[in-house]
Amino acid sequence: MKMYVGCDLGGTNIKVGVVDVETGEIVAVRSAPTLAREGHDAVMARMAELVDRVIVNSGISKTKIGGVGIGAPGMLDVDRGMVLFLPNLPGTWPNVPLADTIGRKVNLPVFVLNDVRAITFGEWKYGAGRGVDTMACFAIGTGIGGGLVINGKLHLGINGTAGELGHQTINFNGPKCGCGNYGCVEAYASGPAIAAAAVKIVMQGGTTVIGEMVNYDLNKITPRVVYEAAMTGDETALEIYREAGKAIGVGVSNVLVTVSARKVVIGGGVAAAGDLLLEPIRQAIQEHVFVMPKELVDVVPAELGTDAGIVGTALWASVHGYQN
Repeated sequence: MKMYVGCDLGGTNIKVGVVDVETGEIVAVRSAPTLAREGHDAVMARMAELVDRVIVNSGISKTKIGGVGIGAPGMLDVDRGMVLFLPNLPGTWPNVPLADTIGRKVNLPVFVLNDVRAITFGEWKYGAGRGVDTMACFAIGTGIGGGLVINGKLHLGINGTAGELGHQTINFNGPKCGCGNYGCVEAYASGPAIAAAAVKIVMQGGTTVIGEMVNYDLNKITPRVVYEAAMTGDETALEIYREAGKAIGVGVSNVLVTVSARKVVIGGGVAAAGDLLLEPIRQAIQEHVFVMPKELVDVVPAELGTDAGIVGTALWASVHGYQN
């Protein structure tokens, strides 16, 4: 057994697990609220406490733990273990030495990675992407993150920034994205984009059950509500998901003609819509890809769910620690 700790730092919760990286089995897991408004020092202290606690709970001696991997939702300097910018956490964590700080507290080597790159790595090794040499992952939620495995290696690029697949430009005249660019995939197909499309139609008096489902409280319109409306056959809701899937599909098509991925894994909370999203993605590939064998590409849902992050970060710690 090769035991490593994986830690997924989220805006709402911190999830930590001891993982056997030879099998992908999670031996023990704990989670706690992030309480990000307390500041990064308090959050890092909480993370370190969770790491120590989950190791004790696993019944495995700390001397048998090879290291800790941490996934964080933002811009990182992977080589230096630094957080550069976390857009979804108060204070944004500018230039925070995350790896060194946690490493000193838990007395283990610590390695950091973008959270969706970690999900990508976990899904490739033990989830929906296993068995292929080249894979792309899209994680669709509040934003759209991504990651790439190319020729059997997690592709990181400069400081781990490669794989921001949700920030491809699919319409240079499109709406402004939260990243500052215009016309990103994320601006068309993230959870907030899906909800905003529904809000607009309800406000305009469009024919749909969505407004009625939330008693016309626009603040209660979520991707889940739109999904439930679509499941009743509501044409407006179905069209919103078709358009979101089409936008993602154009982004997927760009990736396919660039890196010729054999599998495209679609994960994240919004991806729970299943074929409502997957079918228009597949249709867009048929319409936009002509210079690579698209018939050999599988577009599949993610398999590891909320465990993907801790599995992927533990795996990253094992590989990165070995390389160092």
